Amino acid sequence: MKTRRALNLLKNSDFSLRTVTINLIGSLLLSGAAAGQDLPASPSTPLPVLPGAPSVLLKAQFTPTYEVKAGNLRPMAATSAAAVGAAHSDVTVTSTGARLITLQQAQEKAAPAGGNPMVRLGELSVEVARQTRLGTESTFFPQISSMFDNMHFNKFMGQVVQATGPLGNTHIIGLPLLGKDETIFAVTATQPVTPLLQLRELYKINLADERIARVKAGMPVAETATKVETTYYQLLVAQRQLDFAKAKAAEDGNKWLVASNSVVPVASSDHDEELVEISNSLAIASTKVKELTASLNDLLGWPPDTELQLVAPDPRFEDISLKQATDKALAANPEVIEAEQTVIKARSAVTIHKLDYVPVVAVMGGYAYNDNVIPLLPRDFSFIGVVATYNIFDFGKREHTIKGASAQAEMAEIALQLTRAKVAASVKNSVLELERSRQLSELTRRLDAVIHLERTTYEENGAEIAAAKKAKVEAAMFQADLDYRQALANLKTLMGEK
Repeated sequence: MKTRRALNLLKNSDFSLRTVTINLIGSLLLSGAAAGQDLPASPSTPLPVLPGAPSVLLKAQFTPTYEVKAGNLRPMAATSAAAVGAAHSDVTVTSTGARLITLQQAQEKAAPAGGNPMVRLGELSVEVARQTRLGTESTFFPQISSMFDNMHFNKFMGQVVQATGPLGNTHIIGLPLLGKDETIFAVTATQPVTPLLQLRELYKINLADERIARVKAGMPVAETATKVETTYYQLLVAQRQLDFAKAKAAEDGNKWLVASNSVVPVASSDHDEELVEISNSLAIASTKVKELTASLNDLLGWPPDTELQLVAPDPRFEDISLKQATDKALAANPEVIEAEQTVIKARSAVTIHKLDYVPVVAVMGGYAYNDNVIPLLPRDFSFIGVVATYNIFDFGKREHTIKGASAQAEMAEIALQLTRAKVAASVKNSVLELERSRQLSELTRRLDAVIHLERTTYEENGAEIAAAKKAKVEAAMFQADLDYRQALANLKTLMGEK
């Protein structure tokens, strides 16, 4: 008997503990929402200041209303918050302290001119290639040089000759080769003739390097914009998942509160497991929102704990045919351009090595002022002439070099063909993925529009059920939009568009 009473006491105390736990969870959810601690939803009213949500009930301002007609999705009213973002370039701060920001504002703020070191690195690589090309171009013109020399010798720079005259007289005659005190100044100009053919091919190589550098210079900007867009949408999805977890917690809490107020106490063996699962879902969703908020704030240059109120972007669908995308990709894709320029460089290298068989000829001219440097020479004089050099025999080095360069040129041409085939296949897969993502995005938006127009049931838990369904569908809708935008960005990258 004592054992049975003890078991009943423990059962009643366990039931009371579960009831208190449920009440505590419900109170925390409702009080947190009333205090404006819920993450704000996407606004659809033209008010620059949005108050915090008063509860975890269904928020009608999540998305605009859509009209489904003949399979087409058409917005009935444009998102006015997006219009606010377009009208005001500065970020709006709401009454709760959150910063209302659109996707376009986030991308512009995350990619300031000269603020990204990767962007600066790309600009410097272009500048290096440009200066190298200009340096090669300058060698087409005559190279003018000058020389100045002033020296003093401690001895007579020549030969002393002793001569005997007809009368037996001895004379000492000095034959100077260089003056003991000498000064010379000379200016020479050299114009290459046959080397111009090699310089022309070298210029082509430098120009190809500059084109490759310019193509790669814009990649960091596009990568930054894509990273901001991805984080922005991931935060939107995480916020809706948190709303869904809160709505489900409120729904389950109300269910167990009703069960606990019944005449006969109802207890389930799975109740504790459900409470743990609810707590884990809330903790995981809340942590994910905090992490993504900190990541987006880091991209924007704001403190990690800055509260963000994101405006849901309008859907952006583009019609791009497979032929149009393939043609543009083969003409403007960075990989294809780099492979094409590599072919040009390889062919120019072959030509340069073939020109080694041509003698090096240059025209030279100059002026020299001789102040006792060589006493036998005039005080000043000018000269002009032709200089030519040629390597008669090098044991086959030029021939082997040409064969190696020809093999490299053929390798570059094959690599170009493979690159074009790979890009064409990637474009095809990207277009198919884009179409699939578009259909999924349109489907989720139609579903969201239908749920938006549904009336909330008059059941006791109808509000929590509708809020959970709404948040879950919006999370799927934003995830589908993110998949579509990522597929579109990938396709545009293949097409060579920034």
